[in-house]
Amino acid sequence: MFHWIEQQIRDAFAAFLRERYGSDAAVVVEQPKQASFGEYALPVAFSLARQLRKAPRAIAEEIAAQAPAVEGVSRLEVAGNGYINIRLNRGWYGRALLEGRAEQPFQQNTGKVIVEHTNINPNKAAHIGHLRNAVLGDTFVRMQRAAGRRVEVQNYIDNTGVQVADVVVGFHYLENKSPQDVKELIRQPKFDYYCWDLYARVSQYYSANPQALEWRRDTLHAIEHGEGTLTEIGHLVADAIVECHLDTMWRLGIAYDVLPRESEILHLKFWAKAFEQLKERGAIYYAGEGKNKGCWVMASSHFREKAEEEGDSADDAKVIVRSNGTVTYVGKDIAYQLWKFGLLGLDFHYKPLRTYPDGHRVWVATEEPCEEPAPDFGRGSEVYNVIDSRQSYLQDVVVAGLRALGYHEQAERSIHFSYEMVALSPRTCAILGIPLSEEDRKRPYVEVSGRKGLGVKADDLIDKLIEKAKEEVDSRHPERPEDERLRVATQIAIGALRYFLLKFTRNTVIAFDLQEALSFEGETGPYVQYAAVRARNILRKLEERGETLPDFAAVLDREAMARQLGGEDFWQLLLAASKSGAALSAALAAGEPSHVARYAFQLAQAFNSFYHDYPILAEQDVEKRTFLLWLAVYFQRQLEWTLEKVLGIPVPEYM
Repeated sequence: MFHWIEQQIRDAFAAFLRERYGSDAAVVVEQPKQASFGEYALPVAFSLARQLRKAPRAIAEEIAAQAPAVEGVSRLEVAGNGYINIRLNRGWYGRALLEGRAEQPFQQNTGKVIVEHTNINPNKAAHIGHLRNAVLGDTFVRMQRAAGRRVEVQNYIDNTGVQVADVVVGFHYLENKSPQDVKELIRQPKFDYYCWDLYARVSQYYSANPQALEWRRDTLHAIEHGEGTLTEIGHLVADAIVECHLDTMWRLGIAYDVLPRESEILHLKFWAKAFEQLKERGAIYYAGEGKNKGCWVMASSHFREKAEEEGDSADDAKVIVRSNGTVTYVGKDIAYQLWKFGLLGLDFHYKPLRTYPDGHRVWVATEEPCEEPAPDFGRGSEVYNVIDSRQSYLQDVVVAGLRALGYHEQAERSIHFSYEMVALSPRTCAILGIPLSEEDRKRPYVEVSGRKGLGVKADDLIDKLIEKAKEEVDSRHPERPEDERLRVATQIAIGALRYFLLKFTRNTVIAFDLQEALSFEGETGPYVQYAAVRARNILRKLEERGETLPDFAAVLDREAMARQLGGEDFWQLLLAASKSGAALSAALAAGEPSHVARYAFQLAQAFNSFYHDYPILAEQDVEKRTFLLWLAVYFQRQLEWTLEKVLGIPVPEYM
């Protein structure tokens, strides 16, 4: 509601300024620094002062006297040197919220948004860094959908890359395993853990035996061309690990719509067609000399604006196709990005991969047609690639490929949704049993490395969070059934993990601390969950008394709302609870899920103050008691909407 009125103010004043002053100046709606100044503030008089050659205050007074009425606005006041403060009609506002007006304040957009996230190499178990990617991506998807956007969630599977090849090297060359042996291992629990250790062992073997890198080269060649035993093992490994990753992510409530695979990018000639386009349009050229001799490269001038000024030479170009004819990662990603926008003229075949417990299906790209018709994938109007900031250069090259092909509009709508790495606090390493040197114990955080085998597997972290949360639940509710306590502990653990990964801005390096994440105090997931549980408990206690909720609409008309909201305490509480749309809008504009996480925390703080200060069920005045109950219900709805729908955080039955 708060956001809806803000939109009405912006539209009404923009139309007024065009008609009255012939001005197309943007109408900025701010929040006053002090609540006593009103609910909104317009600094528009300052931007008009130079054009009209008048003092801002005089312009503000003129606007305030002549501006059109906006529904819900009580009055305009000129303050300071020219601000226009706007006050809402409190009775109207409360009643409008009760009636559920403007619950969806966002403009619908017919275009499809594609969000690609997770994108874990299918060669070993997921780790905590992958969790940040997936949680950020999933929450951004939820934000878009909450705003009414149509979103397609993709999880790109790099099943022909170096990481998969290295695990195949481990099975074939180090362990002498046949495809049948690998199939037997896949049937055992924690195949992804087995591959985690094998991948680290292969990396160590390369360090001690550099000549063994020929195995990687041969394996990569075999996998890319779909040849023989090495390819068979590669497919077995990648497909099995993808299933493990889907299981891990579903524990956090994360699901996908489609899994495009790199093997199909190659075998269905996506890359071949993109390669021809790049050559035809001069986006890449063949290097006949220099360090890139024999390669197809993209000139640095395409992806570095100051390349010529900085004196970049041809050797600074980005290799797209190596001298041995194999395409680099970025080349395949250009083809993939073209497909996302529907610019390639080709499509994958698809087959259903699995149905999630909630009934949602995920499809996977295949080479062969499937009898069952698939949804219409790709052809997005905007594309967000959730990839860590260390890949910024490669993402720039992908966008440069679109521009070089003449797809400038799509290049502008290709967004790298970047984020920084996740490390571990030394205290968390100790809890998880990760050995540290004396030097590492003194560091603020410890970096993880899958190649070195140093780090925490995602499932191990989730399991430890559940274990610690259950200890707390057991101590508080020993009388509850075991399965119920485990379910509640799991919800608390998931809330703790997701909130911790979301509360920091994307450009912040996170040092994950298990104890901090699970705390019931401070800016944490459990703190916000607890507020939602408390709100629900008010209604439970009402039922235990044999009472039902009153007829809010019958008791709380506009006049009653005005009486109850006349004091600042209730009014500020209601404003805080009604700003979910504004928080979501700001988060979408900034591309920062952390804004919604911060709003959830502030909402929880506001509710907890309300809960402590007003004994709702003990209130004797009928109108006030009805109002307090309605406000509690409204808080509960806003908390649960923000947590469950937008942040993907479950609300437990109790805590």
